[in-house]
Order: sequence, then C-alpha cells, then structure tokens
Amino acid sequence: MSSKHYLKINVYQAAQKRLNFVFSNFDNVLVAFSGGKDSGVLLNLTVQYALKNDCMSKLSMYFLDYEAQYKATMDYVKDVFDEFPGSKYWLALPNSVPSVTSMTSGHWIPWDKSKKDIWVRPMPSADYVISEDNVPWNYTPGTIDYSVQTDFNKWFAKKNGSTAVLIGIRADESLDRYRAIKSKNKVNAFAGRNYVTKVADGVYNAYPIYDWSVEDDWTVNARFGFSYNHLYDLLYQAGVPLNKMRVASPFLSQGIDSLYLYRVIEPDTWGKMLGRVNGANFASIYGRTNAMAWRDITLPKGYTWQSYVKFLLSTLPEDSRKDYERIFATSIKFWKERGGVLDDKTIDQLREAGVPVKIVGKTNYKTEKVAVTFNEYPDDVPVDKFKLVPSFKRMAITIMRNDHTAKYMGFSRTKAQNERRRKAIERYENIL
Repeated sequence: MSSKHYLKINVYQAAQKRLNFVFSNFDNVLVAFSGGKDSGVLLNLTVQYALKNDCMSKLSMYFLDYEAQYKATMDYVKDVFDEFPGSKYWLALPNSVPSVTSMTSGHWIPWDKSKKDIWVRPMPSADYVISEDNVPWNYTPGTIDYSVQTDFNKWFAKKNGSTAVLIGIRADESLDRYRAIKSKNKVNAFAGRNYVTKVADGVYNAYPIYDWSVEDDWTVNARFGFSYNHLYDLLYQAGVPLNKMRVASPFLSQGIDSLYLYRVIEPDTWGKMLGRVNGANFASIYGRTNAMAWRDITLPKGYTWQSYVKFLLSTLPEDSRKDYERIFATSIKFWKERGGVLDDKTIDQLREAGVPVKIVGKTNYKTEKVAVTFNEYPDDVPVDKFKLVPSFKRMAITIMRNDHTAKYMGFSRTKAQNERRRKAIERYENIL
C-alpha cells in the first residue's frame, strides 16, 4: 500500500483533473447516486464540469431504491431526478439486501411483490423507473444488491459504450477504502490511475473524491450553493456528529446504531418499517446500548463464553444454527492448526493476560505481522484489537449481531450459502 502523497493543489482542483480524465477517456460517465452527502457532492461536481465543458451528452446517473428510507431522502432524490438534464435510471427492484436486525435471516427484499400491502411507501412512477416488470437485462428477483448494480452497469456499457461509473466514497472513512484505492498491487487500474478500476469489459469504477474529508463536502456545498439532502440538517440538530451521519439502507450493520433516529425524525416512516422488516424495533432500542457495545458486553452469571455460545446456538432455527456451527468449527481448526497473523503488541497483551500463543514462523500473508496458533481456543481476550483475535466471546458477539456470514470474524459468504440463496431465489420466483 502506498503512502500518502500531498499535491500542491486543493481537493476541488484534484477532483476537476480526475473528472477531466474520465470524460476524456470514456464514452460515458455514469454517476452512482445514493441520496447521501458524498454522492450528492460528486453528482453536483460532475454536472458542473459537464456543463462548463460542453460534455453533458456523456453524463448519466442512477439511483438504487431500498424502499425503506427517510422521506426527506426520497424527496431530495426526486428533486435531483427532476432537475438532472441527462439520462437517468431509478432502480426499484426486489434485490437481496443485507440486514442485521433478524435472528433468522441475514437479508431482506425491498419491493417484494408478495408484501406489497406493507411496503413502506408506494412504488415510484416515472419513465426513468426500472422495476421488476421492465428490467432490460437478465434479472432474477432476490439477486444481491451489489450484483444488481454491476449487472446494470454492464448492460449500460454494452448499450452505450465504455463507461466510467463514478462512486462517491472517501478513503478517510475507513482503512479498507484507503487500501482499495491506493494499493500498489492493483492489476486492474486504468492507465496507471489507482482511482479508476476495471470491473468488467467496458465498465470501470472511478473515485474522483476519494481524498476528500466530510468537511470538504460541506465546504463545496456552501461555496457553490449545491443542493443537498436536508435530512443532514435534522441529523445535525439531533446531535449526530458529521462523520456519523448516514442515509444508506437502515438495516445494514453500518447504520444500526442510528436506526433509532427514524422514530424521532420520521415517526410515520418508522411505524411502517416496524411491520416491514423483522427485528427492526429491537435493533433500534438496543443499537446504542451495552447490548450492542460488543467488546464490553458482560457475560451472564454462571456461564463461560463457550457455554454461552452453546446456549445462543440452541435458541436458533436449525439452518442458522448449523451455519454458525460450521463457521465456528472452521475458526477453531484454523487457529489451532494453521494460525493467523497478529502484531507484536497484541501478542504481548495476550501473554500478559495469561493466554498462551505459539509463534509458528513464516506466513504466506504479505505482512510484517507474526503467524501464531492457539493450543486452546480462548474464552475471552483482553486486547486492544479484540475483533481480530479468536475467542468464544467473539463468537457470541457474532450471533448477537445477527451476523449470519460472520463478517465480524473475517468470514465471507460460502458456496453453500450462495447455493441456498439461489434455491431461495428460485422459490421466490415461482410464487410470483
């Protein structure tokens, strides 16, 4: 991963240079708009550039509608669509969307026709709306939302020519985002630009504002009088810090600690959400409390973390329980036999706490960290980087987070889970 290199220009000027590059090198520029502050700033910057440089004919935008969203956000999105002078696409499809509110399922389906009577709001109607009834590419209800965006982008590029999809993410929001953009090991970067990455034939993702800060967003809005989602005004009045304000799908893990704000800001929307998505009320009540302050959660009297994991597993439906048991068995085997990598400070903290670790020498991972194994899988680990170290407590937290793919433990979806999802999609398709 490369180190930061500061230029003698400001972030606005850097974004202008990147916009000039994508408009000069691609047939089309397609902005992925979410209704949030970053994508809103990016869309405004791109329209500003296109109008100034007479290349508006190249510019399009799209929005992925998650059904259960703030009314203020949807009003803003509608205003943007009404004013946008180029081609536009509003995707309102029954996609599979991650959800951490339910103990029995790790996803939910917006715009599910079988639940039309409890939709949070009516299906939007306009000639730019793409619903299940008029999808122009090969689409199956229940497809994962990120896959749908990729499929849409491929269809768009096949129809219109090479396409740079502009995405409004900022690297300072997480180290993962910084690594994704600035890695030296990229093999799919376009023309040596790390901020432009090939996704498929004719489709490239581009991140023109990756080095911006949240303060830069609001500075450029004020400087140029750009429109923005006024939900942020309400969040500010509610005392939400600038870097915690989110308007994405409310049931994602990233937004669970602010789900309660729906009750205060838009009680009507919240009332509909309660009947729409399983577990929404529990998550809103406990999302900010000790029940979800994961590392500091306390153990019930009379349990070890290992025995508590067994208890939690016993409360789950059979399919969910078996998934967790398989994941946990894999973790135990991995850390006992192969081992993972930890930094020296974490290893010292483990030893100081009396948790024995064994240094196993070289590792195939590209890291300066040390590979270690555990003779006995720890019950709890009092270390700073708690999430990265195996423990039964981490397993318990994974269950309580409704983290069905164990992302908290570093796992990703398995072939078996994908196969079960495929079969569920087939069943869903058959009942339409």
